[in-house]
Amino acid sequence: MNDKRDIDTLVVGGGVVGMALAYGLAKAGERVRLLDEGDDAYRAARGNFGLVWVQGKGVSNPDYARWSMAAAASWPEFAQELQELTGVDVELSQAGGLTICLDQDEIQRRVENLESLRQSVGNHYRYSVLDAKAVRELSPYAGPQVVGGLFCPFSGHASPLRLLQALVRGFQGLGGQLVSGASCERIEHRADGFHAWAAGVEHVAARVVLAAGLGNRALAPMVGLKAPVQPNRGQILVTERVEPFLRHASQHVRQTGEGVVQIGDSHEDVGLDEGTTVNQLARIADRARRYFPILENVNVVRSWGALRVMTPDGYPIYQASSDCPGAFVVTCHSGITLASMHASALVAWMRGGPEPVDIFTFKAERFDV
Repeated sequence: MNDKRDIDTLVVGGGVVGMALAYGLAKAGERVRLLDEGDDAYRAARGNFGLVWVQGKGVSNPDYARWSMAAAASWPEFAQELQELTGVDVELSQAGGLTICLDQDEIQRRVENLESLRQSVGNHYRYSVLDAKAVRELSPYAGPQVVGGLFCPFSGHASPLRLLQALVRGFQGLGGQLVSGASCERIEHRADGFHAWAAGVEHVAARVVLAAGLGNRALAPMVGLKAPVQPNRGQILVTERVEPFLRHASQHVRQTGEGVVQIGDSHEDVGLDEGTTVNQLARIADRARRYFPILENVNVVRSWGALRVMTPDGYPIYQASSDCPGAFVVTCHSGITLASMHASALVAWMRGGPEPVDIFTFKAERFDV
């Protein structure tokens, strides 16, 4: 590898966000190199719950609801494309998302949010309010403490690890260059392009895309951008394989294609601590048992903590640099849901196409108050 500009785009960050962008750019015919820090990075992808989720997203910003809906609608074609290209089944299931509630106040709060979204987005934003009987008709193993819930037909889930595998395989199959163990240390914008140094090697490209998660905070100012992101920990429990009992994913419990059950999700501001705590794991386990008593005697085989990449308001940052034309920053905490749009509409914009109208409000200047 030399330091001449033998690539069109340098992508920094090898998680689902960066890899989706790199895959889309390579698919568009670009010469792309991706720098991946490696497994020592605070990688959100390895702890992701795998939801392709719509309901409740964008309560304070309807653009995010529209962007998420467009992503969910694009997912079937995206998953099929990846399987045909790579042979990897990402285990997409879009049978709908079920939000389970244990008290009426929770149902009321959620209905108010979803109705507000429907009024902002339009009647095509569909959801159903379910009583306890209707929940059990949809999900027969729901427990007696479940008082109702909400169902959204757009949502579903996929395997984050299979998705990452498919994106890597697809990217490399399209001629993309993956450089592992390369933490980007410095970026300079010069007349001949962007010069980036990682692991002692200089990389030169006409365009640079920062998709380094929490690392974007330090890298973005080097190219005239801002990424005020902070870590937020989520803890997850994983059970042994059990017979299929849960068709519809929720934000707290989902059953994978392999039969294991994933249980989450906590939200903790604890800095860069990826550890687990007995109190949080006990809390999420108890909630899952109340949702589905069938889990009472199922063995838990793994647990872990992982760090979400969060902006102050929870919404993405998608921005092109005005100081350093050709530099972009992309950060979000819904990398699975939005992967289909990152690999398509966002890439088209970066390559000179029109900016998607739904992302106009996702600029870092909104935090300048």
